[in-house]
Amino acid sequence: MAHQHNEHREPEGHGNDHGNEHGTQQGHRHGHHHGHTDIDWAVMAPLLESQAELFAPLYERAMAWLAKEVTEPGLIVDTGSGPGVVACLFAETFPGARVVAVDGSEPLLERARARAARLGIADRFTTVAGELPGALADLDYPADLLWASNALHHLGDQRAALAAFAERLAPGGTLALLEGGLPARFLPRDIGFGRPGLQARIDAVEADWFTRMREDIPGSVAVTEDWPALMAAAGLKPARTRSFLLDLPAPVSDRARAYVVASLTRLRESLEEGLDAEDLTTLDRLLDPDDEASVHHRSDVFVLKAHTVHTAVRTG
Repeated sequence: MAHQHNEHREPEGHGNDHGNEHGTQQGHRHGHHHGHTDIDWAVMAPLLESQAELFAPLYERAMAWLAKEVTEPGLIVDTGSGPGVVACLFAETFPGARVVAVDGSEPLLERARARAARLGIADRFTTVAGELPGALADLDYPADLLWASNALHHLGDQRAALAAFAERLAPGGTLALLEGGLPARFLPRDIGFGRPGLQARIDAVEADWFTRMREDIPGSVAVTEDWPALMAAAGLKPARTRSFLLDLPAPVSDRARAYVVASLTRLRESLEEGLDAEDLTTLDRLLDPDDEASVHHRSDVFVLKAHTVHTAVRTG
């Protein structure tokens, strides 16, 4: 398995961003090549950063929620950090903490370090390059808060990965796992052409894609996606679960519109085999910048997306 990043770079129902959907989404969206061998992260980085910044209000609300139970953490680790937008938000939210961004892409980590320097937090911001979960062995100290945003489902044995995450927590430390939520919505059900309900049909195709993606990961082990139960099996005490909403109503900003264009473009490229000819034609029209009915120009484009965060604590 290659790089994991949390800032919005995979089909939108499962991410990135990478909005950090590191996201950051965070984001593994970017065309959905889960070998990641053909991705030029230096080229992708500006898009990943912009998308993660779009989702910043959602992540800030999640961090405020985390701060109620994770008081004055000494070390925060962002696993699959991508270009570091969310890691830097952690550093700003918890001014007494050191933050370590862990990612498989050195070009993205380079941008994370540059971002930390611009924000004046470089003295307590470091990076670790390597694949999850093995790269966590390079941490100098156990984490008081370990953030894993849409990175776990890219690892073949999710149970083993959660156990590895748990091992890197200090006693009383918290694992915050962002997995699940709701698929993004960008458009009304009836957009005035094509068959109504396009995004619902995309969701179904995307769910099948996600199943195949999981099956194709080397060493993939099927699990029931009961995240609190899986964290309990890793020896942690499940604490809380909450979902956070990104609600950007129409008319959207240029950045939000660019995110919608990028998201639908990736979906068009990756899900082509699963959609029928009419829906593909509809997507093509939505993505045609010369068409006034495209998402480049429509006044009814919005962004509505929910991410779910589960927390668990290492006791003893």
